[in-house]
Amino acid sequence: MRKVSSEQAKILKNSDTSSLLEYSILLNDKDIDFCINTITGRYPEKGYCSNEECKEICYILDGTVIINKQDEVVNFKQGDVILIDKKEVYYWNGNCKIIMICTPAWYREQCKLFDK
Repeated sequence: MRKVSSEQAKILKNSDTSSLLEYSILLNDKDIDFCINTITGRYPEKGYCSNEECKEICYILDGTVIINKQDEVVNFKQGDVILIDKKEVYYWNGNCKIIMICTPAWYREQCKLFDK
């Protein structure tokens, strides 16, 4: 068992529109991670992103968000759960706070950005 208190979590800035409260650094587990992401606008700010190695399960704590896939637009609100499969191509757009759990654990190098 490992505990990371809210005071120990690190604030990381993904972009001007995405800020993470990152617990995973201290959890140090390659199989799963945990963060709270605050999105204020579009992320990524242009194009699309894809998680090449992990699945993400996301719970909307507060607010609303749209996930824009290349062929689909899906609306989410507080209380909804989203499962994003690895290699799905999408972008976020909204104002929300999201619990994000990835398996295996997310790392920056596996996140691919597209200029489409």
